[in-house]
Amino acid sequence: MALLAVSGCGDGGPTAAEAGETLKSHITELMEESHVLDVRITDSGGRDIPCGEGKAKRTFAATARDSAAQRDPDGLNTYLLGALSSVAPYRIAEDRGNAPIKLANDEYKTVIILESPGDGRYGVRGETECLPAS
Repeated sequence: MALLAVSGCGDGGPTAAEAGETLKSHITELMEESHVLDVRITDSGGRDIPCGEGKAKRTFAATARDSAAQRDPDGLNTYLLGALSSVAPYRIAEDRGNAPIKLANDEYKTVIILESPGDGRYGVRGETECLPAS
């Protein structure tokens, strides 16, 4: 539902609150699509972080566990990257290999970072661009 609300925002684009809800939806759907275990929200977002000039951004983050505890962080990030394609169209903004993968969606003004911290542990965080405060 949040996706529909943001897509109808007109030419001005989404507010920080609207993009924040989309970000939350994308990360939540990514976790569901990936069938990960023990999802924990580590940053529930929901508040404007000032960027200056009347603009703000929002954040959201989650961690989870993989059923195969020996899968390395790079493999976990790659797995999430594949699953994200069924959630929303993100482009790779930065991927230096064996490091976090930064993804961006220009339409929704969101960035997702896949940063699995260790074997068998998923980590995903995101933020919106600096947008008109809500």
